[in-house]
Amino acid sequence: MKLLVTGACGYKGSALIPKLLAAGYEVIAFDIMWFGNFLQPHPGLCVLQGDVRDIDSINLRGVSGIVHLSSVANDPCGDLDPKLTWEVSCLATMQLADKAVRCGVRHFVYASSGSVYGVKDDPQVTEDLELKPISEYNKTKMVGERVLLSYADDMVVQIVRPATVCGYSPRMRLDLSVNLLTMQALTREEITVLGGNQTRPNIHIDDITDLYLYLLANPQITGIYNAGFENLSIGQIAEMVTELAPAKISVRPSNDPRSYRVNSDKLLATGFRPKKTVQDAIREVAHRYRAGELQDEDRCYNLKWMQAEVLK
Repeated sequence: MKLLVTGACGYKGSALIPKLLAAGYEVIAFDIMWFGNFLQPHPGLCVLQGDVRDIDSINLRGVSGIVHLSSVANDPCGDLDPKLTWEVSCLATMQLADKAVRCGVRHFVYASSGSVYGVKDDPQVTEDLELKPISEYNKTKMVGERVLLSYADDMVVQIVRPATVCGYSPRMRLDLSVNLLTMQALTREEITVLGGNQTRPNIHIDDITDLYLYLLANPQITGIYNAGFENLSIGQIAEMVTELAPAKISVRPSNDPRSYRVNSDKLLATGFRPKKTVQDAIREVAHRYRAGELQDEDRCYNLKWMQAEVLK
């Protein structure tokens, strides 16, 4: 089975592609490579540098399935250039879905975001709650979902709303809460917690990438699924980090009000089970850093890198 993976050189894509290849898929990895390319050569892998907004440059001949990861990722980056964000994260999604149907693609997995819910007081955030996105990034994901659902009669459509992802990837991100706090502890021996009481759902990168493989192997599972298995406050995460990387915790005010507890019972009911935890992610990031395999560099922070290298 030949797959197209957009955003293939990103944080999740760089961890997903080796798993797809090991599972026997033939993979076209398509990415603009703003943050580089960390994929290793493989006989079943074709890596193409391109802009997802240029739909004519995406060849779907022989492609049976698409895993659409491409977007301007995270709220601050999405707000940098709203026009770019809507073009990459929404318009390109619509064009890709339309072309997929016309080219006979049978399977489409879409990486949305748990942040589409906005700020929720509900004790458990389930898939049937109203979406109230509060940033350009959240809004494009919500609209992208609705676009994909409009094609559900023409191909298998599976939409995943991941929690905040954590853990090591060859294209590392250190601007995600668990990874960020762990690196602060390792490099500064001090963690800066903004707020601390906000509850966020989390998912290990191995589990979210395993989920994409699971969905590809189970086309009968359609619709929208939350994917987050540990609802923890930022303060709790900081305490967990200090157990493995001793550091002082400093608390400062936060201007980010997002706080919600994702419920993933719908996904669990399909038979999927996570295998790793936030503690595993902290341990793995710390191990990679101490082994000299991970550095605290600007490329690992999407906002900093986009301001300096992409939108300069």
